Amino acid sequence: MRNLLFILTLLTVTAACNSQGPLVSEYMDAQTGVTVTNARTPLVLYRDHSARAAHARDFVYVGPLAVNRMGDYQYYLWLGIWSSMPGKDLPEQRDGFESIVIFADGEPLYLEVQGWTLSSIGVSRPVYSRPTATAADAYYPVTLDQVRMIAQARDIRLKSGSPVAASYEPWDSQQQALSGMQAFVRSVTY
Repeated sequence: MRNLLFILTLLTVTAACNSQGPLVSEYMDAQTGVTVTNARTPLVLYRDHSARAAHARDFVYVGPLAVNRMGDYQYYLWLGIWSSMPGKDLPEQRDGFESIVIFADGEPLYLEVQGWTLSSIGVSRPVYSRPTATAADAYYPVTLDQVRMIAQARDIRLKSGSPVAASYEPWDSQQQALSGMQAFVRSVTY
């Protein structure tokens, strides 16, 4: 009876672990030959515009990625930038995201955009799925220590740059995204 109880407990724990799936993904880009590693779940930050319309919000998805060129690692934050308000075109969504500041427990991390396309980071296929077809992609070079700071932070905020600074805060609990970032840091640290 004791062995049966142990086996059932082990199967339950194993099933629970497998149901969440892996927190980190890795693949080799067939066209560029680089290996790409990323957290599977990005952070979701938002800015409320309920004064304009009931459910009007701007969103920013944030996910870390590593591009490995034969042992030369480059780290980036991907941002998926979009709005629930109709009529914003791609240049308008990019507006103000040339530079951003991420606050990890109040510590500012100043980031400048590397580019808006996959070629700017040397890969040929999207690393993260865009939240909507109209979302703008942006890639910011970071250090692994900066990703670690974000992953370990209890309070994360993002402020976009000019022309009008806009602040974004977490949408609901971001525990799975933060766990994914922590797993990402562990997976690329040797």
